[in-house]
Amino acid sequence: QVQLVESGGGLVQAGGSLRLSCAVSGRTDTTYAVGWFRQAPGKEREFAVRIRWRSGSTLVADSVKGRFTISRDSAKNTVYLQMNSLKPEDTAVYYCAAGESAAKYDYWGQGTQVTVSS
Repeated sequence: QVQLVESGGGLVQAGGSLRLSCAVSGRTDTTYAVGWFRQAPGKEREFAVRIRWRSGSTLVADSVKGRFTISRDSAKNTVYLQMNSLKPEDTAVYYCAAGESAAKYDYWGQGTQVTVSS
């Protein structure tokens, strides 16, 4: 089992920045990747970014490319999502998730709200 706890959400003006944190605990030795997803009101949950736990390689969705960056601090078992140049359409609940394989994400955090005002 892996537990994930997100933090760092809040209200920010358009053009501003936020950094979200995801504290990962439990069986991290079986973790293949940690990703960030988001779900806006009335919309499907969508993938934003992910980082492979061991190699650190990243994948970024086109919708946030150039603005969002994922990183990890292995010593703290924490994954960060740096979000810059935020837009009102980035408003969503942001979820951290961990997968034990490339096939799917097995564990999810409770989510943190990000609201971008225009």
